[in-house]
Amino acid sequence: MPRAHIATKQATYTLDMLHRELAGKVKENAAEAERLHEAMKHVEAVIKLLKPAHNVSRIAIRRRKPNPYFKRGTVFRAALDVLRRSENPMTAAEITLAMLASKGIKNAPHEAVRDLEGAVRASLRGSWAVVGVGKHPTRWQTKEPAN
Repeated sequence: MPRAHIATKQATYTLDMLHRELAGKVKENAAEAERLHEAMKHVEAVIKLLKPAHNVSRIAIRRRKPNPYFKRGTVFRAALDVLRRSENPMTAAEITLAMLASKGIKNAPHEAVRDLEGAVRASLRGSWAVVGVGKHPTRWQTKEPAN
């Protein structure tokens, strides 16, 4: 029986250390949350100086979720690769599905596909390498190279 007692004592000690570490992180994050809240108050005050009638409570919270399929900065390059291989202009939805297919992803969640399509659309707008053809939905194609 002494073996089980020692293992339990070690596990308890390890869990105690983990609990301490997590409590420290909670305390640090609470301090950071307070600092961010103060910074938001300062920004709101400056907005009110510039435009007193502005309703700051209507400002939406921006949440950033990383794309599970493409690393930061690679969406535009992947979309451009799809367009270069395509013979016809493509919509953002078609580009998105082709990008997922090129990675072998078949059953991606609807929300992830929708978010990726938004990222594709945002990366193509104002780009130097592509041109939109038509309206609603815009179809995209690569620009002709200058000779």
